[in-house]
Amino acid sequence: MDNKTVLVTGAGSGIGKALVLALLEKDAKIVAVDIHTETLQQLKESVGEKGDRVATYVVDISDKTAVEKLASEVGEVDVVINNAGIIQPFVRVNDLDYEAIERVMNVNFFGTLYMVKAFLPALLERPEAYLVNVSSMGGFLPVPGQSVYGASKAAVKLMTEGLYAELKETNVHVSVVFPGATATNITENSGLKTMKLPESDSKKQSFQMLPASEAALQIIAGIEKNKLQIFLGKDSNFMNILYRLNPVYATNFIAKQMKSLLPK
Repeated sequence: MDNKTVLVTGAGSGIGKALVLALLEKDAKIVAVDIHTETLQQLKESVGEKGDRVATYVVDISDKTAVEKLASEVGEVDVVINNAGIIQPFVRVNDLDYEAIERVMNVNFFGTLYMVKAFLPALLERPEAYLVNVSSMGGFLPVPGQSVYGASKAAVKLMTEGLYAELKETNVHVSVVFPGATATNITENSGLKTMKLPESDSKKQSFQMLPASEAALQIIAGIEKNKLQIFLGKDSNFMNILYRLNPVYATNFIAKQMKSLLPK
């Protein structure tokens, strides 16, 4: 990553911010993209003297025109990490309104697609380049109450794996990332109220939430090893294996874990 220019979406908080901080430690140059002006300002202030290696852009990635304009403004980029994403209200599909459905799909899938389409031509011109799309554990495993979110992330998964196959003979490497439970503020950034498990259920959780800083380090390690699939956290790794071995059992297992979060 030394002297590479890395673009990170959703860079103002959570995994995105952690990626920026970790990449700066590796002497990368950063293009930090986020929809929130305030969080980008806070990010720039938090890096101190390294701020001269961070360029910030306020962009709504679900706006195709804005993404195309961004691509024309930022100059040469070696790595694009499409990290930005939102979740849906924690309700069943039957109770989810179309406005929420369209918002989730527009940000998570179309936003990622717009970024890929806007930046891939330039990445193909670089001596070596990397494209990273963040999916989710919910992108390969159904999670009740997040079914549309999961559908959007499953679309990201398959699109990214398709890109990997299409770009195998080129200079552009591709990875897809599957975070499990990670300590971020994605709920608030999605415009939703914070949800907490009842204390009795919280104590039963088998896996601790992964700190965003550790998630960022695992993503960077996966990029450096040129891994197609990067699973973040013990839960993501475990559920990947379990779902491959027995999809029905894994689905029922997650449904039982999530039951207390769904409206009665």
